[in-house]
Amino acid sequence: MSFILNIETATKNCSVSIAKNGETILCKEIAEEGYSHAEKLHVFIEEVIAESGISVQDLNAVAVSQGPGSYTGLRIGVSAAKGLCYALNIPLIAVDTLQTLASKAAVSEGKIIPMLDARRMEVYSEVFNANLEVERAIEAEIITEDSFSEYTEKIYFVGDCAEKCKSVLNKDNFMFLEDIKFPSANEMSKISYDKYQKSDTVDVAYFEPYYLKDFMMTTPSKKQ
Repeated sequence: MSFILNIETATKNCSVSIAKNGETILCKEIAEEGYSHAEKLHVFIEEVIAESGISVQDLNAVAVSQGPGSYTGLRIGVSAAKGLCYALNIPLIAVDTLQTLASKAAVSEGKIIPMLDARRMEVYSEVFNANLEVERAIEAEIITEDSFSEYTEKIYFVGDCAEKCKSVLNKDNFMFLEDIKFPSANEMSKISYDKYQKSDTVDVAYFEPYYLKDFMMTTPSKKQ
């Protein structure tokens, strides 16, 4: 029997779950414009542990969203996860944020493309098949009318980019699942348990979130 605490803070959604053998027992989350992660995260952690009827010493591992996503959100989540792993001497599991988001789409065919808003027409994206196997690795890209045109099968877009992207990504085989906006610790449960069983963990001391920082850097315009 294994209990894993899952922490997802890569987006506006501050989300925490407790899972037993890969099944979510309890999940608490809130998505707010003001990014209330610093205030809510530790409260949610305490609440899900207490309300699940276990103690913190019963945890076998902590899983955290590794990004890409909000710099501040990722730092808060990773810091909390590392602190617990240090204190309890348990392993840390890193979970691909976009995989967690993609897993919210229950489809039987086609491709799933999770996208998280970066800025302007830029997004973080990844491509999965219906079995949640990676078809194309994570990229930071600018969305144009030619984006993803190489795919002829049904494409399901999930994430917080529908509003700005659906007028550009308007091919007949493109579908936006607009009710799926943010990744959740609820869907992390199965992913983290699979990694735990394979001993697919990261070094608590040296692990850093996946920021894609180089993409976010800008060059100041030259003065005339």
